[in-house]
Amino acid sequence: MKYFITLAILCLLISTNSIAQPIIKDSLDNYYIRDSVLVITRDAAEISVVVVQRKDRTEPQAAILMFSIYARQTDIKKAMEAADHGYTGVLAYTRGKRLSSSGLVVYEKDGQDVYDVIEWITQQDWSNDKVGMYGGSYNGFTQWAATKNLHPALKTIVPSAAAAPGLDAPMMNNVVMNFQFPWTYYVSNNKWLDNQDYNNRRQWNDLEQKYFLTGSSFRSLDSLLGRSKNNIFRRWLDHPLYDKFWQDMIPYKKDFSKINIPILTTTGYYDGGQVGALYYLREHYTYNPAADHYLLIGPYGHFGCQGYPDSVYNGYRIDETARIPIHTIIYQWLDHILKGAAKPSVLKDKINYQLMGADQWKTAASLSAISKDTLKFYLHYKDSGILARKKPSQPASKLLQVNFKDRIDMHSYYYAFRIIWDSLFDGGGIMYKTPPLEDAVEFTGNFTGEMKVTINKKDMDYSAVLFEQRPDGTYFYLSYFMGRASHAKDVSKRVLLTPGKKTSLPFSNTYFTSKLLSKGSRLVLIVNINKSSAEQINYGTGKDVNDETMEDAGEPIKIQWHNDSFIRIPVIVNH
Repeated sequence: MKYFITLAILCLLISTNSIAQPIIKDSLDNYYIRDSVLVITRDAAEISVVVVQRKDRTEPQAAILMFSIYARQTDIKKAMEAADHGYTGVLAYTRGKRLSSSGLVVYEKDGQDVYDVIEWITQQDWSNDKVGMYGGSYNGFTQWAATKNLHPALKTIVPSAAAAPGLDAPMMNNVVMNFQFPWTYYVSNNKWLDNQDYNNRRQWNDLEQKYFLTGSSFRSLDSLLGRSKNNIFRRWLDHPLYDKFWQDMIPYKKDFSKINIPILTTTGYYDGGQVGALYYLREHYTYNPAADHYLLIGPYGHFGCQGYPDSVYNGYRIDETARIPIHTIIYQWLDHILKGAAKPSVLKDKINYQLMGADQWKTAASLSAISKDTLKFYLHYKDSGILARKKPSQPASKLLQVNFKDRIDMHSYYYAFRIIWDSLFDGGGIMYKTPPLEDAVEFTGNFTGEMKVTINKKDMDYSAVLFEQRPDGTYFYLSYFMGRASHAKDVSKRVLLTPGKKTSLPFSNTYFTSKLLSKGSRLVLIVNINKSSAEQINYGTGKDVNDETMEDAGEPIKIQWHNDSFIRIPVIVNH
């Protein structure tokens, strides 16, 4: 067993006290070769790289590359794991991180730098000119950034919960969320990660409350915190459209047509990175119909879909079949592509999804092939708050009024911190319910719709949140949409609304889900206006929302939600 000390034992040792560290170091040195180098990019930036190999390697190997902004000492375990799987493990970090003396650049240079690191890998005597990548969140983004100019040695990527800058972070449907403001300090305060600052939840909660209560501009978050100008965050705010600044970071439109390597995407119904993950999938198939791109998706959160799902997620005990070791599947995929091993058995077709409530996996050849049927519901007012299958014969509307000067209450859209609810609150919005379903139906896909509204201002940020009210009266959180009205038809162009004129606001960029809805269940929809501490507050003036303050509030915003507004639910009827 000379070379077979398991990674599990090493990880256990690493977690013990400092007395054991010399023993650990000796053990690691006995079985691995570790090198730390600086790779110089085409524009003379430094990329900090760590390479780990088994000492018993006898021939050139494929490399498993993890390219990250999250510089941690414990990352060495990931490279060791790759080495134990018969690869050379390579850790590379965004310029400015770890040992790099270059200035930190978030998002903008990673694609170029990944290419240069892969080129460096192919020049090493241990390389067989094959590289695979995996990782989640920011590390999922770097993989897609690498495909914008694909290096010939990059044979596959396995992005999990992959961020799509400008589309799901820091803004969703053009609404900037404040959760990434603390993140900028987390990754930029030092060469590693500033956990103490980032984990000071009281500090960030106090900042959110200060922003909300004072009615200050979103652009002033850094000064409200008492810190100097946050150049990273303000640079993002200077690009409120999905413009060339964002488009240059990842594949855009026809760029996807050139991506011909096999890809496995993993994400979850409750993964905040799902919007980005599915953006890449849809665009890949749109511009390259022959793409070899697989999807694995289930009832997972942001971290579960990257590694090992929780058996209970936010109060919901996931089905037994959903409890799969995703991290193991990722390595099975890498072995499949890089070593010719069998494809992971869970991947029966291109789209693989877990049907919640039915305890089974289902498959389809494409997202569009999952369901050909939809249920269409209108926002009906005859009996107040009804989602009706039949279009109302007479026009009517429901008024929602929000006073942005009033900071006693919030109007919130976000429910993902809990899946199952004993009762619902509308958060100041309007709640609609369908009659009980006559049959059990499989709801799989993205709910879409079109809101017909008349408002007294030039813009608004609004939400639509969807639940299942089950026969026992409890509510199951399904999906939501949140976006800016002036970007309803184009995230790269702003078209302001005309006060007093009826306007159609189509939406489709919701969260994908799959749930067996029971006979007798109802669908519940809550529509609302954003007025909370969690994201920008759009006062409706038509100015840059980042610069608006409570002084711009004016009279309360008044929205007439017309009864020809509707939502569509993709379904498969189960008789």
